[in-house]
Amino acid sequence: MSHGRFVRRLLELKQGTGRMPGLPFSEVLTEERIAAMLAEWGVLYRERIYTPCVTLWMFLGQVLSPDHSCREVVARLLAFRTVRGLSPCSAGTGSYCEARERLPRELLRQLVRQTGRELREQALDAWRLHGRRILLMDGSTVSMPDTRQNAAAFGKAENQYGPVGFPLARIVVLLCLATGAVLEMAIGPYRGKKSGELSLFRALQEALERGDLLLGDRLFCSWCDIAGLRERGVDVVFRQNAQRSSDFRRGRKLGREDHLVAWHKPHRRPDGISEEAFAALPATLLLREVRVRVGIPGFRVRSLIVVTTLTDPHAFTARDLANLYRQRWHAEVDLRSIKDVMQMDVLRCQSPEMVCKELWAHLLAYNLLRGVMCAAAAERDLLPRQVSFKGALQLFNVFHQYILVSSPEQLTALSNALLAAVAQHRVANRPNRCEPRKRKRAAKAYPRLKHSREQERNLCHQNRIR
Repeated sequence: MSHGRFVRRLLELKQGTGRMPGLPFSEVLTEERIAAMLAEWGVLYRERIYTPCVTLWMFLGQVLSPDHSCREVVARLLAFRTVRGLSPCSAGTGSYCEARERLPRELLRQLVRQTGRELREQALDAWRLHGRRILLMDGSTVSMPDTRQNAAAFGKAENQYGPVGFPLARIVVLLCLATGAVLEMAIGPYRGKKSGELSLFRALQEALERGDLLLGDRLFCSWCDIAGLRERGVDVVFRQNAQRSSDFRRGRKLGREDHLVAWHKPHRRPDGISEEAFAALPATLLLREVRVRVGIPGFRVRSLIVVTTLTDPHAFTARDLANLYRQRWHAEVDLRSIKDVMQMDVLRCQSPEMVCKELWAHLLAYNLLRGVMCAAAAERDLLPRQVSFKGALQLFNVFHQYILVSSPEQLTALSNALLAAVAQHRVANRPNRCEPRKRKRAAKAYPRLKHSREQERNLCHQNRIR
């Protein structure tokens, strides 16, 4: 794909904002596209202020805003309608919250899939390795308000119960290495049967296509999962599981601490795999094991073993595999961008259904912002990974305020200025960076809340009387 197509697409996105409220993504999330998806599921809406499109654009603006409050996004809509000469809406947030509840969760999920797939297909060949589509897999947890519904649906940590702590949801995300876009996500409770990251990972394997190359940590390095992915035509590069050991004196030697070895089928079937699928797997797997030694000062790991289905030592040398597995760290960086920069680590919705919608809304806004970063990178002959995500988000929030009230003649100038500014905010080249996981500014010395707020208030009143 040519570089100009990215730029033309971004200009179309910006030009669509002059006539619609919300984010400048109305050319991607058009009314026709959303209406067709809703009609497919049999969802009907009356003509009102908070239509599905307006509600969706406001939801995306809310998760991209630093404030994240419903009051701010409703005030933004009120100001927009006033400037455009439309009848003002109420400044209350009740109607908007009800509209968010009517918004189907499947709509957000399908839009995340579609936008992620479009970005992956539009990735330039220079952004890929050996022409392969490289995907990243990693898991994390998110916190949410401590309501009865959330606690019952997701659960808390083992050492937290009652009014102590907050419910946690476990997520596993499938990412594109070239563009950073999210392709799929699985959500599950923090505790309970089949709630681990490995079980959620098996639910995402349907999103993988033949020819993909998957990078993951040692949690996903299990025989059954590697065999199932190999049957789909998906290659893997995993770190070896801690429960398995390697003997480089065995197998077919390909180089120093590099060999081919046969992994035999386990006798016991894992709980997350059906009997039919387990019986269809082969008896042995021919895998390649490479020991990678890390001599960089400050790095915690000194040596690790990489397990892969890329058995050709001429196409992928041991150094290539070591550098490829190091790219897996981008999954941690992307999750940090979503959770910390976009503030998804602490959700705000009160019910499990809305918690899931809020998660998908964050990922959809993240994909759309990644599209802007890809356009800026292609215009300046950069890699998308060289562009700062936080810088792009900050610029986007500032430019968005002026795009909504600008004239059609000013849209092109604003779009070009936004592209140029996003490309200027680049990630610094800091090879082998090592930083201590410590904080200089200490937290305020308040004691932990060990009872409900009502009980704590009663205790305060009793102490005051005494």
